[in-house]
Amino acid sequence: MNLTEAKQQFIASWGAFGSHWGINRTMAQIHALLMVSAEPITQDDIMEQLNISRGNVNMNIRDLITWGLVDRILLSGERKEYFSAEKDIWKVATQIIKERKKRELDPMMKLLATLEDIDGDKKDKEVKQFIDTISGIRKFSKKADQMLDVMIKADESWFLTGMMKIFK
Repeated sequence: MNLTEAKQQFIASWGAFGSHWGINRTMAQIHALLMVSAEPITQDDIMEQLNISRGNVNMNIRDLITWGLVDRILLSGERKEYFSAEKDIWKVATQIIKERKKRELDPMMKLLATLEDIDGDKKDKEVKQFIDTISGIRKFSKKADQMLDVMIKADESWFLTGMMKIFK
């Protein structure tokens, strides 16, 4: 397999994986292209290489920047904007976890705290069951939140060493 074929396969596969971590296929494909590009590339380069529209590139680049996965780069003497992605996969994974936590886990935990404090007789079977269920989910969510915070703050080698100990 030559480099061009390998890049195309990686970009297509990364695009498919993207839906598993909360972004659309095209956004993930743009991210993949930027990750494997040795130099920052322009919006026109992205359009050409992925055969997608300017609007689609523009919208997805903005989202990738918001996610903290892509940087806009201004080169001296150039009018065009260039884009680059973080190449360190540990940093990429950590950033995706931060964003997913912020967008999904944090709002859910806030909702669960509100739901746990309902009116009604705590001795009533239905009220007690509801509160117990919400409380259990909230406790689990807090543990997941703590674990994700540790992972986000962790150094890659420290985290991997810790994980290896768990699996021994």
